[in-house]
Amino acid sequence: MEITVKTAQQLRLTSDEFELIKQKLGRTPNFNELCAFSGMWSEHCSYKNSIKWLKTLPREGKKMLVKAGEENAGLMDIGDGFGVVFKIESHNHPSAIEPFQGAATGVGGIHRDIFTMGARPVASLNSLRFGNLKDAKTQHLLSGVVHGIGHYGNCFGVPTVGGEIYFEGRYHTNPLVNAMSVGIVKNGETVSATAEGIGNPVFFVGSATGKDGIGGASFASADITAESTQELPAVQVGDPFQEKKLLEACLEVIQTGAVVGMQDMGAAGIICSTAEMSAKGGVGMRIDLDKVPTRQANMKTWELLLSESQERMLMVVEKGKEEAVKKVFEKWDLPCSNIGEVTGDGLLKFYMHGVLEAELPAEELVLGGGAPQYTREYKEPAYMEKIKAFDPAAISVPDDLKAIAEELVTIPNIASKRWVYVQYDSMVGAGNASTNQPSDAAVVIGKPTGKGLALTTDCNSRYVFADPYKGAMIAVAEAARNIVCSGGQPLGVTNCLNFGNPYDPEIYYQFVHAIKGMGEACTKFDTPVTGGNVSFYNQNPDGAVYPTPTIGMVGLLDSVNDKMTMYFKAEGDVVFLVGKARGDINSSEYLHKIKGVEYSPAPYFNLDEEFALQQKIAELIKAGAIESAHDVSEGGLFITLLESGFHGNLGVDVVASDSDIRKDGYWFGEAQSRVVVSVKPAKVAAFRKLLGDHPFEELGFVTNGSIEIDGMNWGNIISWKEKYDTAIENLLAGTASEQALSAL
Repeated sequence: MEITVKTAQQLRLTSDEFELIKQKLGRTPNFNELCAFSGMWSEHCSYKNSIKWLKTLPREGKKMLVKAGEENAGLMDIGDGFGVVFKIESHNHPSAIEPFQGAATGVGGIHRDIFTMGARPVASLNSLRFGNLKDAKTQHLLSGVVHGIGHYGNCFGVPTVGGEIYFEGRYHTNPLVNAMSVGIVKNGETVSATAEGIGNPVFFVGSATGKDGIGGASFASADITAESTQELPAVQVGDPFQEKKLLEACLEVIQTGAVVGMQDMGAAGIICSTAEMSAKGGVGMRIDLDKVPTRQANMKTWELLLSESQERMLMVVEKGKEEAVKKVFEKWDLPCSNIGEVTGDGLLKFYMHGVLEAELPAEELVLGGGAPQYTREYKEPAYMEKIKAFDPAAISVPDDLKAIAEELVTIPNIASKRWVYVQYDSMVGAGNASTNQPSDAAVVIGKPTGKGLALTTDCNSRYVFADPYKGAMIAVAEAARNIVCSGGQPLGVTNCLNFGNPYDPEIYYQFVHAIKGMGEACTKFDTPVTGGNVSFYNQNPDGAVYPTPTIGMVGLLDSVNDKMTMYFKAEGDVVFLVGKARGDINSSEYLHKIKGVEYSPAPYFNLDEEFALQQKIAELIKAGAIESAHDVSEGGLFITLLESGFHGNLGVDVVASDSDIRKDGYWFGEAQSRVVVSVKPAKVAAFRKLLGDHPFEELGFVTNGSIEIDGMNWGNIISWKEKYDTAIENLLAGTASEQALSAL
């Protein structure tokens, strides 16, 4: 067939990119080669519209064991000869089309990034965004995604220990499904995603290749439309039991000493893994595609190159040790085929039954090599004028604050996510230290070190929408605050940057300023960005999602026994607010959901103030001065107090100390850099001395269950807990009943 610019455009390449390909090859590519460029130069694989800005993020730190972006995931030193491996990635578009498999394979893919480096996954987290929970489509997506995450994680045997979930109308058509995996590895036993050694055999290991997932990388690099449902072949199908076998086989084969390099076949399949491993090692490969195990007959060259079938690895093996590798994979009853060898010319040569079907320079295909890099124009979004025009004085303070609080506690973004997390196995592997003793971040035991790992995912995307620079700083700060409040020291960050179409200058403005804010905050907290994922084109004909730069952060506890919990311990303990009380209602759940204000500035935030707060909380915990610590976030101070009481069914008797602050802002505002702590009466004097001149106020004391606010009785903690725990399931059940009645 004749290859023209129209062919390239049908494969989501631009006319300029087609000309660039011809220039790099010195000829017109054939169809197989053009398909390879389509996958590798897609936004999903090449980061062509983001890489220049990503390079501005802080990417070095004293505890980093590999450079950012150098391997499949970040690796940081946790002492005692061990490292923690972690990464977060998106699977948004597949989950929008087929939520169960989209979410399941997202979980499977991120775990493979961890164990392909030689680490054993010990925990997973997620960050999810959906539309209005009352909507039938949202309920379908929510059910499928949660079931997919639970099914894959539970079967694979890695606990889901934490995460976050938000419901906003902007995610109606395009949900966000971000999955994070964390693993432990002994220093010196990691495996690099590098090909080297001319003549070394190249092995395909894992599940056979099928037609599922073909074109997934380019599919993830386009807007979702009504026609997207026609692209179901782009959604992969996962098998967690096969992946469990692959995990054990890969960790075992590493111990043979035969493995030179290994990489997961994720986005863009075989073409991506061969290109990236070859480019990194400065070598080429000869691949016989007819030797690739398949589960469908007569697969074409381009299908084999681009298939994103799950549970597969590409492995370069030391020549002469082939039998040791085959023996391990035979033991685990997994396909293992020698499909080629490493060459020294830098070219990828793909053959079918001895016929050369594609010849490509590896370096020209990959991120940081020949793939194009763009700098897009950006301008301040027009909606910013509405944000600047917001006047909080126009919002009257309600007379009945209790009624507002009762409404607030049932808002899905605030209410318990019990309906979701009970579907996840949080205890498999027995490493979760948070299940019966909740803390702001999940804490897992870093076997076999005995140390604790504090893990969290955070981003309030409405703050980022209101102010991309400040909102992204808040996302980093909240992640660090959650880790500090759990007794940990923040180590490093992995990010999942979810935005709309980068060719829209207003969307690109959000992206650029979020990167700037994230970089400044990561520098302040000494949490380098070890890697992550960019997901553009998260929008539909109605517009883009909220800009959502999700932060996955890992922290370290010298001992898991150093963990600090978030809940009140005993009646009579004194309750303090560490940080400064404010009347700020900007971008709060209260203002947005109850008052119906879409456009308002981000809440109060000062980076230096936040850093000082976290240093002080860490000092208080180390000194044994406090019994609990829980940061103030969505829902404000009142929700924080409730959540602190739920675990032990303990209430509070508290009073707002500053009468000049508007009451709705005091109790429901979301100004940052505040933590609620409880203190034993006998330790109050020592606590105050440790605080020194840091802002704080004494709110009141813990009760046996009654809630007293400003001298008024607001009921009992048990009734509030019932509202909080059942809000989402009641909403789902109520909506389902209404739908059933309307169908009669």
